[in-house]
Amino acid sequence: MTIDQAPSVPAAPRRSVELDTDEALRLLGSVSFGRIVFTRHALPTIRPVNHVLDRGDVVIRTHEGMALTARAQEADDRGVVVAYEADAIDPLTHLGWSVVVTGYAHLVTDPRELAHYHSLLRPWVDRTMDYAVRIRPDLVTGIRLTAADGPDGP
Repeated sequence: MTIDQAPSVPAAPRRSVELDTDEALRLLGSVSFGRIVFTRHALPTIRPVNHVLDRGDVVIRTHEGMALTARAQEADDRGVVVAYEADAIDPLTHLGWSVVVTGYAHLVTDPRELAHYHSLLRPWVDRTMDYAVRIRPDLVTGIRLTAADGPDGP
């Protein structure tokens, strides 16, 4: 087995600056790709998905066979505990940000809302995505990675 040589790590150390909730959600809304984390057979499962931020909620599209869809269908009124992570970190400079939203996920069942999300979210995979899942954040955390001796960055 061979390991591809990764770019060298920048010599300067990085500083981690905590983001407030508003800034973290603003940054999350500025990208369309992230990772949904949920449990499957009592183990953590992570899937890359595209999302839209709608009035502070993260919304993703899913399909009938997706484990998250099944978990959300079986869930009680509270929903399914999930985490959602998105970031924009430059692979060469290691500068950027990361945001994690933790909360409960529910299937979107209102036909008008579902149609609205279907128009906003185009699936990235060649598969029918008939469902949408809304994540209501209970906890929003984020960091910005900046140069240790520089300003807070972008």
